[in-house]
Amino acid sequence: MNLTHLPAAARDGRIGIVHLGLGAFHRAHQAVYLERYRQRTGDTAWGVSSANLRSSVHLVDALREAGYRYHVAEYADSQTITLREIGVIEETHFTGQDKRAGRWGRDLEALLSRMSDAAVRIVTLTVTEKGYFLNPASGELLADDPMVAADIATPHTPRTAPGLLVEALARRRAAGQAPFTVLSCDNMPDNGRRTRAAVIQLAERRDRELAAWIEDRVAFPCSMVDRIVPAMTEADFARLAELGVEDPNAVVGEAFAQWVVEDDFPLGRPDWAADGVEMVADVAPFETMKLRLLNGSHSLLAYLGALAGIETVFEAVNRRDLGTLLRRYMLSEAAPTLAMPEGTDLAAYVESLLARFANDSLRHRLQQIAMDGSQKLPQRWLLGALARLEAGHDTPCIALGVAAWIRYTAGHDLHGTAYPVDDPLASRFAGLHGQYGQDAEALVNAFLAMHDVVPPALAANRGFATAVLAAYRTLTRYGLDGALAALERA
Repeated sequence: MNLTHLPAAARDGRIGIVHLGLGAFHRAHQAVYLERYRQRTGDTAWGVSSANLRSSVHLVDALREAGYRYHVAEYADSQTITLREIGVIEETHFTGQDKRAGRWGRDLEALLSRMSDAAVRIVTLTVTEKGYFLNPASGELLADDPMVAADIATPHTPRTAPGLLVEALARRRAAGQAPFTVLSCDNMPDNGRRTRAAVIQLAERRDRELAAWIEDRVAFPCSMVDRIVPAMTEADFARLAELGVEDPNAVVGEAFAQWVVEDDFPLGRPDWAADGVEMVADVAPFETMKLRLLNGSHSLLAYLGALAGIETVFEAVNRRDLGTLLRRYMLSEAAPTLAMPEGTDLAAYVESLLARFANDSLRHRLQQIAMDGSQKLPQRWLLGALARLEAGHDTPCIALGVAAWIRYTAGHDLHGTAYPVDDPLASRFAGLHGQYGQDAEALVNAFLAMHDVVPPALAANRGFATAVLAAYRTLTRYGLDGALAALERA
């Protein structure tokens, strides 16, 4: 075994970044880049204050008990491992509902005070697509959502990420301080602009002058992030124990990592470029490439594989027919919709993705990827499908993917095994399945008519609707093997 162990750099408690969304991806991606920066430069000014807004108070407290240190295991394969100790997180907060205490916002004031501190120059986010409370299709703020409605009614005690940003920026404006830069690190197209839209729309409900100040003064650069970070399992902790690491806060991920960031930081930033961060003028091409190729492929595997009872990406991609599907989808349906900088080799990128998916050291569960499909599929499949159809081409792989997603939302696989559907619209999905039952045509039409998910122009394309219905019928009658065989004949 080839094992490299890297201890954390020295720290001094200074904080320059606040992060919203203390999950595995943040700890295995942005925090790792900052640790590498600190190792290289010795600059301790960019320590991180991290907060969980809704889930996992246990992680917040466990990191406190561990002195805010934890490990990241980076697997090139099962025998080539880099084990990093991460020490850039200087404090953790929890602002969600603490069931033990029976109230919201345990550390809310401490977090807002930190965000209002002039030493904080950047606020980063990994709160998932649904954490921005935007309509996935239109980009409008979901003002009727109970969480957003609460932030509108009581703006000084926010519960959402946009609400926290608005309140903290309002405090900085009132104190005459310069605003921090807001950097979204979530998998959304134009994530900086979408974050800006959510914050400004919410601020307008509170104070139009505040909204105008945010629009004029606050930078919202876009970014693209890439690293496969599966949810931890008991098997992962057991493997780490064999390496001598007993760390309940540890994270595992692949060795590959990428971060592309629009360079717009009025108050300054770490010198990330020397540590592999690509600082660019326009993130959009890289962002769309990753969403449609990597994330779109992951979603195809997730819905088709989960319906067949396949558990992980590794198992799925090592089926020859699913590997063939992914290559066809990426090269024939997704890649032609991309406008990349000169010199970008998309074919090589596709092959690199297939190799990454086949990493035998990762157990990336398909059910984890399948979460929140209503929020993810517009940018991963649907906008690309619309562009392809408008150019006069068909999209059979995406049609099969949409059919699999619709069937997946029934809450049980093709063998009858039940699973929870983790999606903000799960109750609506259940209602549609209950209403239309075995009427495949009515069910497919009802899903395509959800214009807060499916772009209306795509839903109106009869060729696409016909292809989805045909794929749905084939999938439900003949299973995954039959559906892939029918696609291969098409």
